[in-house]
Amino acid sequence: MKMKKAHAFLASLAANNSKEWMDANKKEYLSCKRDFEEFVKEILFGLEAFDPGIANEDPKKCIFRINRDVRFSANKDPYKTNFGAYMAIGGRTTGQPGYYIQIQPGNNFLGGGLYHPEAESLKRIRQEIDYNGDEFLEIVSNVNFKKTSPSAYDDRLKTVPKGYAKDHPNIDWLKYKSYAFMHGFSDEETHAADFPQRVVEIFKHLHPLILFLRRGLDG
Repeated sequence: MKMKKAHAFLASLAANNSKEWMDANKKEYLSCKRDFEEFVKEILFGLEAFDPGIANEDPKKCIFRINRDVRFSANKDPYKTNFGAYMAIGGRTTGQPGYYIQIQPGNNFLGGGLYHPEAESLKRIRQEIDYNGDEFLEIVSNVNFKKTSPSAYDDRLKTVPKGYAKDHPNIDWLKYKSYAFMHGFSDEETHAADFPQRVVEIFKHLHPLILFLRRGLDG
C-alpha cells in the first residue's frame, strides 16, 4: 500500500473532518481505500502459509467503514481518521479471534487475539486458561512473541472473576477482559517496501495465541 499517500490523506481528513470536505476529496479517498484493500489482500495471502482458514477471506469483509456511528457519541465527527481491518474466520463481525491492522498518522499498530469478547466467549477463554495455563504462559512468554507483540491490551477487572480463587496461579491473566496483544510502528516503518512482509511475520508469531483462543471458544 502507498502508505505515504494514505497518511497524507488521513492527516488532511483529521484537520477537515466534515462531509463537505470528504465530498470534495472523494476521488483521493477512493484511491486510498483501493490501496488499503490491496494491502489487506496481500496480508491475507501471506497468512495462507500458517493460517489457511483466513487466507481466502474477502478483504472487503475485513475492512472497517470509515464512517463513524455518532448516535451515542459526544464526538460528532462523521469520519474515522484511520484505515483499519480485522482478519478473522468469517470476517470482522464474527467475534472470532483474529489479526488487526490500523494505519493512522502517528498511531499505526497491529494486534492479534480477541478484543472485548462477549460475556460467554470471555467465560470460555478464561476456562481455557484455567485448564491449560502452562500452555498459555508458554505462548505469551515465547521470545519471538514478546519481541514482536510486547504489550497486552490492559483492560482488567479490579476484582477476581466469578468462579475463581484469588490465589489462582494465573489470576492476573484471568482478570483480563480482552486477550489482545499489540505492536506499534512509526509512520516511516509503514512506508518501507517490506512492510507487508513484516506484518505477516508478526502475525505468524501471534498465530499460536489465535489457535489457543479459537480452541477455547470451540470447547
